[in-house]
Amino acid sequence: MAHVGDLSANAGEAAHTLSLSDPEAFWRDAASLIDWVTPPQQILDDSAAPLYRWYVGGQLNTCANALDRHVVAGRGDRVALIHDSAYTGDVTTLTYAELLDRVSRFAGALRRQGVERGDRVIIYLPMVPEALIAMLACARLGAVHSVVFGGFAPPELAARIDDALPKAIITASCGIEGGRVVPYKPLVDEARHLATHKAGACIVMQRPQLEADMGESDIEWGDALAGAEPVDPVAVEATDPLYILYTSGTTGKPKGIVRDNGGHAVAMAWSLPNVYGIGPDDVWWAASDVGWVVGHSYIAYAPLITGCTTVMYEGKPVGTPDAGAFWRVIEEHGVNSLFTAPTAIRAIKKEDPRGEHMASRDLSSLRCLFLAGERLDPDTYAWSTEHLGIPVVDNWWQTETGWPIASSMRGLDPLPLKVGSPSRPVPGYDVRVLDEHGHQVEPLAEGNIVIRLPLPPGALPTLWGDDERYISSYLSAFPGFYTTGDGGHVDEDGYLYVMGRTDDVINVAGHRLTTGSLEAAVAGHPAVAECAVIGVHDEIKGQVPRAFVVLKAGAEPDPEELQHEIIALVRDTVGPVAALRDVRIVPGLPKTRSGKILRRSMRAIADGRDEPVPSTIEDPRVLEALAPLLRGDA
Repeated sequence: MAHVGDLSANAGEAAHTLSLSDPEAFWRDAASLIDWVTPPQQILDDSAAPLYRWYVGGQLNTCANALDRHVVAGRGDRVALIHDSAYTGDVTTLTYAELLDRVSRFAGALRRQGVERGDRVIIYLPMVPEALIAMLACARLGAVHSVVFGGFAPPELAARIDDALPKAIITASCGIEGGRVVPYKPLVDEARHLATHKAGACIVMQRPQLEADMGESDIEWGDALAGAEPVDPVAVEATDPLYILYTSGTTGKPKGIVRDNGGHAVAMAWSLPNVYGIGPDDVWWAASDVGWVVGHSYIAYAPLITGCTTVMYEGKPVGTPDAGAFWRVIEEHGVNSLFTAPTAIRAIKKEDPRGEHMASRDLSSLRCLFLAGERLDPDTYAWSTEHLGIPVVDNWWQTETGWPIASSMRGLDPLPLKVGSPSRPVPGYDVRVLDEHGHQVEPLAEGNIVIRLPLPPGALPTLWGDDERYISSYLSAFPGFYTTGDGGHVDEDGYLYVMGRTDDVINVAGHRLTTGSLEAAVAGHPAVAECAVIGVHDEIKGQVPRAFVVLKAGAEPDPEELQHEIIALVRDTVGPVAALRDVRIVPGLPKTRSGKILRRSMRAIADGRDEPVPSTIEDPRVLEALAPLLRGDA
């Protein structure tokens, strides 16, 4: 049966087998990697299954595990953070002692604004050191942070404000994207106007590129710090939430992924050395954004809990200042491993196909390239391997899990790499491939990728304020299993192959966006009667959205003007991250007789796949007429 685990004896398999046969013993041992105020009384609480809790009765502080304990151990002079901005040309270096001082003082500033244990704080910041400082300050207080990616527009931010009900908001006057200054404060002001919940203070980091106008409830970062007393770490329960990270839902309301303190700290402490092979003396770079899960797990928490140096980069892989930007950072800062998305490598490859920028730099410090966030295509894998001459390791995980589900365990037991596969499941994850009836399929047969419960520490225990939605969204399709929403197969060696989403989520450069949110924005145009948005293959971003619109009777807009207007509407409603560039007018959309749009069939044609047309289709001629547009022929 297609159950990953029946493999030859090795350290990785032994760990994986123990983690499934006796998870409490495995994760009790892993818990020794962090410092506890009060040791956990119970490792796994399954009394409310399918809702599980790890390390019940334990108390800790995540910030203390990321900073204080390293200073106490005499490693305060170790560099904790290197911030490199390709846009401003500035490089900032902070030791563990310096970062601890800034975090504890900013925690004092938040406390003066009324933020205490359990309160929520929205963070809407660009890639600056203050983003990590704000996150860690919240953790120090026992407050719950919710970082919102700066590419989201005011309506999306307002929805998160109304769900999280924050005590305060932290933002900046502006961000810099591709060398272009983007005002942040006006976006926050509009979101606060749109939101029903009225947050308290808004702390604003003024950047010299564009200073923001301040309102009555606004306070500048420096003024907030003035006179603030440093705060000692507040002990919280292991099961208390550390943060909320919103991901796209299949309806208009975003899903607030909850990360607890105890399980998350253990997962971060265990995964960085074992999965990625990074220790306290290493320099690690996750080239992502703090607004995404990679930024939370592997820019902020895992590197600092491990005690290594983390690189935080404000810039793009190419264009600012040149196609060799990534290689400059690696050379100048002695990076040992880089984690990024295949999109970034494809962009570099497009600009520098012969790898000339790469060859001009001393990259001898680089031991490994990790790629995740979307499917790693064979061309990108081959190009990276050829020009870097180091292992290029695919790893697969989700916002919900918080750390890798499958990877070659570079620090525990590196597996031979196979093109197209993120290798095998890591300890803690019992991965299965099931058919639509819940039966395991044979090797190489396609099916639904699921994970047997309980999920390991660090994975989401629930959704913010909505246990029932968590159960219905993830745990109901296959009882006893977490449904990943991805489809794929395993081969005869137990290697997992993730082939794509089984739901209506588009993965744009590693950023998951629902078709529902995009369609809602497109449908807001007065000339649009109905629409469908699907993800189509893109050489650089992996997927990009393509919108198909049916016009209202009597509407005769100029096609080019309509496209420009809809693109602007989506940008204003969802944000630039949506990357919608292609809008096509069609006479009708293929539907079932019950009125459901056949997006799966549309995606299959767009991807060039042969897939049977559902017998429930209302009129096959509509799909046939649409096929040239789906394929891009017209």
